[in-house]
Amino acid sequence: MQVRRLFFNRTIKLLHLGAAIFYAVIMTSDTMTLGTSTQTPPAHDASLTDLEYLDQHGLDAKEFKGLTYPIGDHAPEYGELFPLAAGIGWTRLPVPGLLNHINIWLLDDEDEKGEGVAIVDTGLNMGESLKAWEKLFTGDLDGRRITRVIVTHFHPDHVGAAGWLCEKHGVRLWMNRTEWLMARMLTADVRDEPPQEALDQMRFAGWDAERVENLRKRGWGNFAKAVAPIPVSHVRLDEGAVIQVGKRNWRILTGGGHTPEHACLVDEENGVIIAGDQILPRITSNVSVMTSEPTADPLGEWLDSIAKFRAVLAEDVLVLPAHGYPFTGAHNRLDALAAGHHDRLDALEKALGEKPMRAVDTFALLFARKIDDSVYGLATGEAMAHLRHLEHTGRAQLDVKDGVGWFSKPS
Repeated sequence: MQVRRLFFNRTIKLLHLGAAIFYAVIMTSDTMTLGTSTQTPPAHDASLTDLEYLDQHGLDAKEFKGLTYPIGDHAPEYGELFPLAAGIGWTRLPVPGLLNHINIWLLDDEDEKGEGVAIVDTGLNMGESLKAWEKLFTGDLDGRRITRVIVTHFHPDHVGAAGWLCEKHGVRLWMNRTEWLMARMLTADVRDEPPQEALDQMRFAGWDAERVENLRKRGWGNFAKAVAPIPVSHVRLDEGAVIQVGKRNWRILTGGGHTPEHACLVDEENGVIIAGDQILPRITSNVSVMTSEPTADPLGEWLDSIAKFRAVLAEDVLVLPAHGYPFTGAHNRLDALAAGHHDRLDALEKALGEKPMRAVDTFALLFARKIDDSVYGLATGEAMAHLRHLEHTGRAQLDVKDGVGWFSKPS
């Protein structure tokens, strides 16, 4: 197989902070050369593993840092349907900024009305994304009936067009109840100014008066700008539930930390997981303290979820992520995600032993780039998650002085 080069941004982080979505990139601009595969690709689905199929389509399997990409760096265009595996189609929708795209999975389905297609995740409720959907409906999906809309979690790039799609096709929304409630709450909570307690949380993190005032002027409720009205009813996706979609049975596996109950779909018989943002190949899901739970330990939930997924998933499971390319090597990726956070926690704990710190004082320790205004909220949420985890695990203590949180080594 020919060796080709892939260019990846090392860390792209997605954050829900209060009622807005922020994107940021912590980059090193590495050029990564993928060696020829030395492992037999996973034998889940012939369309991914049959070498004759790959050769016919000009697709080369590649390896990098313990992960195997069965179809290399191939990806469908916006509004194009790519037949990834038996009963599984793949398309991409645009996302503004450096995140660039979200992967959408289209599953062959059947209900009382006959055959059709189930949609997993929906993209933003914004012009270019909706245009890509219309291109699909008049192109590769022309004549195919939509049976249901399944959403992994409440972030706008996943749930944004769900209401529009459900109304357009007269189908139900399938979603974890907590995630559905979060989406319903955030689309309804639109105000001229942020509530005072939200501003106080930023001051607690160490924001100065000017930065807090600028936040106040931006209003509250930006979440709703990218999300169509959420249906008033849904079909619940509970942990452990098994839903049949076409000829495949998918078990619901939930994870916390990125969002409260992010739902992944696992086809254990065929060795496939639709992972959403829970397992991404080259970017790291943001884990931040949210305005709605300022004293919570989302990083603890994230690390627990990594351990849970590693124990449950087979090493050779085919991971279908929300961003990036399909890959195998889930255990290696989960181990790397956990190790990255533990390294930062150890460095932060050591620094707190030297002097007390606010969240804003930790940026240089946690991030590989200067934190400017465009990512200040993102950095604050993630820094607070690391500090709160140290506090929850007895590795740091908190003292509040004049409304500002100072973390230090336990006395």
